[in-house]
Amino acid sequence: MIIGDICLAMQVPQETSFCLGQLYCKQNHGKHLPVCNHRSGFFKVVLKIIKHYQEEGQGNEVVQGVLLGLVVDDRLEITNCFPFPQHTEDDADFDEVQYQMEMMRSLRHVNIDHLHVGWYQSTYYGSFVTRALLDSQFSYQHAIEESVVLIYDPIKTAQGSLSLKAYRLTPKLMEVCKEKDFSPEALKKANIAYENMFEEVPIVIKNSYLINVMLWELEKKSAVADRHELLSLASSNHLGKSLQLLMDRVDEMSQDIVKYNTYLRNVSKQQQQKHQYQQRRQQENIQRQSRGEPPLPEEDINKLFKPPQPPPRMESLLIAGQINTYCQNIKEFNAQNLGKLFMAQALQDYNN
Repeated sequence: MIIGDICLAMQVPQETSFCLGQLYCKQNHGKHLPVCNHRSGFFKVVLKIIKHYQEEGQGNEVVQGVLLGLVVDDRLEITNCFPFPQHTEDDADFDEVQYQMEMMRSLRHVNIDHLHVGWYQSTYYGSFVTRALLDSQFSYQHAIEESVVLIYDPIKTAQGSLSLKAYRLTPKLMEVCKEKDFSPEALKKANIAYENMFEEVPIVIKNSYLINVMLWELEKKSAVADRHELLSLASSNHLGKSLQLLMDRVDEMSQDIVKYNTYLRNVSKQQQQKHQYQQRRQQENIQRQSRGEPPLPEEDINKLFKPPQPPPRMESLLIAGQINTYCQNIKEFNAQNLGKLFMAQALQDYNN
């Protein structure tokens, strides 16, 4: 059972930090800010996100919702959330914006924090670095500077550890998205790489004292579960599935590399054609001049040879970022398995 408040300590232009829930945060001075007063309902944010996926999420189906809260001094408190309803193509008249406005209006009427401060979504084996997430987070962050996106991984959570991470777009990527220029030259000028597209905001989950007492009592009353499976040396299908998704993304990256190499070859071929065309015109002008004829009129060579369109580089950056996420997940999973193997070897050596 997981019941807790959430805190995000993140850098903002005013050189302060925000917190999400009833937790501490730090300023650049390194001093701890006072913990905000407890309010009823903070601990429901984590539970609501988990419950939303359990009720509506199936397999790789993504569930999303809205984070609500308020800014207190130099802290952003996430105090509530509500899910986006599932609707099919038949619900063509469904308006998500109107639904959100009605929900926030209803929460305001019952004196619940109703300010829009971000959103959350579930992920399937860490597959969340997509263009849809980038566009959505840019819209939120452009309208509300403090907005964050919470990524909940139910697969890793089911293995015994809560996987809940918060991300924001970096200032460099925000500037590129505002310009809407994702050409290779623009990304190179802005020094955008997959490492500095998203910035992860540290999260701390903290329970109130009453909740800790309740959990302690529940643990005492619950039957002792057989936890020997935690020491099992057999690898689950999590590693195999992650490797399969990693190979799929590597294949996509390979296809993008082929497209980019084809673009470079077309550019080189066009440059040769331009050079040959200019040489032919120069020779023809020399012949016309020897015959006493006027030279050929000047032409815009760029209209005759339109440069090929470069492939979009943003997709390649997103694929590279997703590959990096898969590698980090595999690294964490293998670290746990290697730890169990070393522990089993030590026990075996001790018994011998």
